[in-house]
Amino acid sequence: MIPIAKPLLGAEEKEAVMRVLESGMLAQGEKVKEFEKAFAEFVGVKHAVATSNGTTALHAALLAHSIGKGDEVITTPFTFIATANAIRMVGATPVFVDIDEKTFNLNPRLLEKAITGNTKAIIPVHLFGQSCEMDKIIKISKKHHLLVIEDACQAHGSSHNNKKVGSFGTGCFSFYPTKNMTTGEGGMITTNDEEIAARARKIISHGQEKKYHHDMMGYNFRMTNIAAAIGLCQLQKLSEFNAQRKTNANFLLEGLKGITGVVIPHVGTDHVFHQFTVRITKKFGKSRDKVADFLKQKGIETSVFYPLPIHKQKSYPEYHTQSFPVAEKAAEEVLSLPVHPGLTLQDGKIIINALRELKNDA
Repeated sequence: MIPIAKPLLGAEEKEAVMRVLESGMLAQGEKVKEFEKAFAEFVGVKHAVATSNGTTALHAALLAHSIGKGDEVITTPFTFIATANAIRMVGATPVFVDIDEKTFNLNPRLLEKAITGNTKAIIPVHLFGQSCEMDKIIKISKKHHLLVIEDACQAHGSSHNNKKVGSFGTGCFSFYPTKNMTTGEGGMITTNDEEIAARARKIISHGQEKKYHHDMMGYNFRMTNIAAAIGLCQLQKLSEFNAQRKTNANFLLEGLKGITGVVIPHVGTDHVFHQFTVRITKKFGKSRDKVADFLKQKGIETSVFYPLPIHKQKSYPEYHTQSFPVAEKAAEEVLSLPVHPGLTLQDGKIIINALRELKNDA
């Protein structure tokens, strides 16, 4: 089976973890500080705060910016639900704006219509590894005095106009095993604002700056030294991983050209291809789900990110009457194909040939 994702962990990660285990300092400590410093330098910001996962990074970032009850936060309905859940967890209200049909990202041309007197922030999601149109989003945020918190959980190393995601506003990253780099589980907040970084550090550690002196309400959102040790090794490999993802994506892009009904990804920025997501339209002659079933029979794992937009989820009943047609159409058509750095040239040929075979039989 050609897997949809494959974390690449080697001897370096094993040795780094063993050194932490042998030290006896397993929880948050110096290794975490080292990882924070290295990641901040990579993104191009002054501060980075390591957390237990991407969701806690979003949650803590919102709290650090004092976003809460009565506030509205604009985001996309076409993303993993954690983005909207984090807004709800701080007592604020998610406000959805439809996506761009080509990039699957928040459509900046629709943003201003969604802004009200209660709008406090915008959370653009750099979906599938491609940066949002941050120049336009930042321009709108400044015009309306809004905060920008970037959900960069799928876009480690992606950039827009030579500026890395996570450095436009307050950035939030995930290091889940399937991401472009991993710590097993983990997250990171990036910022140039010293005050926000300081608040975030308190929030993720029960509100304490000095041990056992709690200045504010907080949580246990800390990263461990074990995770940070893995992260430091993975960060050193990230550029190589991303380069291989791009090579694999370019091979697929070229090989899938001209297949009627398969809409290949639009690459308008520095796409790092967390996912290689195509659209299977009616012109293909078979449904998206039948295509996925056929590829599975051929030994190719695929996935659907995402089959149901957030505003259609059972946990968001108050949004069911709202309509975001581009996101809804995408949910019916998207199919992600393997693109991870462990993919071989032969694997790519198998994927391309399988889709061409199915199309010829359609």
